[in-house]
Amino acid sequence: MTDQALWRPTRRRLTESLLAALAPVAGCALALGGLSTWTVQGNAGSPASIAVTGGRVFLPTGDTPETAAFFRITNSGGSGDRLLKVTSAQVDGAPSLSSHRMTGASSATGRTVTSVPVPAGDSIAMSPDSVDVIVPANADWQIGDLLTFTLHFERSGTVSSSAVVDRPGQGGT
Repeated sequence: MTDQALWRPTRRRLTESLLAALAPVAGCALALGGLSTWTVQGNAGSPASIAVTGGRVFLPTGDTPETAAFFRITNSGGSGDRLLKVTSAQVDGAPSLSSHRMTGASSATGRTVTSVPVPAGDSIAMSPDSVDVIVPANADWQIGDLLTFTLHFERSGTVSSSAVVDRPGQGGT
């Protein structure tokens, strides 16, 4: 055999070996890229752990068709979550999420929002100056009444919490 005849099968084996190794290397690179993207988007770490406390509902005044409810939402988990909506069987109509922003020295504008982010390891204290829940008012509510609300989260599912009816300016807000 000549040197050239020995060289071709070796070159062919090398090419075949490289092609065979390419599939697992490409698969690993794809998996690493996917995991990196997943981590950058905040999905890595422990899951969100949501607790809802401090529920309050302002006592409606006069013929006001709506009032506001407030909660403290704490996420002690390692991943962020989003509050998507709030429901209650004890109110007529659908509550909605609202966000307020200061526009001047003492005025604020409010707008309905579709969701509220709850960052990992953080809490949100709803207030008249930030985020709240707009609730259809009920003239029969009395100070001290307890209303049950269900908060719906993107990753954590539903969390039920009670809110006490009180006057604006009392309690924690």
